[in-house]
Amino acid sequence: MFRMHEMSLAGNLLAIIRQEMEKHHTKRLLLVRLRCGVLANVVPEALSMAFEAQASGTPFAGTQLELRMEPLCLRCGGCGREFSPEGATHASIFSVCPLCGEEIGHSVLAGKELYIDHIELE
Repeated sequence: MFRMHEMSLAGNLLAIIRQEMEKHHTKRLLLVRLRCGVLANVVPEALSMAFEAQASGTPFAGTQLELRMEPLCLRCGGCGREFSPEGATHASIFSVCPLCGEEIGHSVLAGKELYIDHIELE
C-alpha cells in the first residue's frame, strides 16, 4: 500500500535526480542512496514501493534505491550529555537522560535528516 507522503517524496526525488542527470549529460541512473533520520516520518518499504512505481516505464526503471536510516541523537536539556534512545520514535525526544534522568528539554542533534547522499550515473 502506498502512503501519500512517500509518493510525494519519490516524485520529488526523481525530479531532483532528473535535474542532476541533465546537468551532467547522463542518460542512465544506476543507484540512489538516501539518508533518512528516524524522525523524518519515512516508511522505508513504502518509499521503495513508491519509487519503483514512479520509475516504472521511465529511464529510471530498475534503479537501485538504498535507504540508510540515521539514528536519533539527543543532547540533554539538563546536563548536556549526548545520547541515542533505544527504539527511537517521535516520542523519543522525551526520553530519560541516562546520566541525569531529565525527560524534557532535549535538543535533536541527528535523526531529522532526509537527503540524497549518493547518486551513481552512467
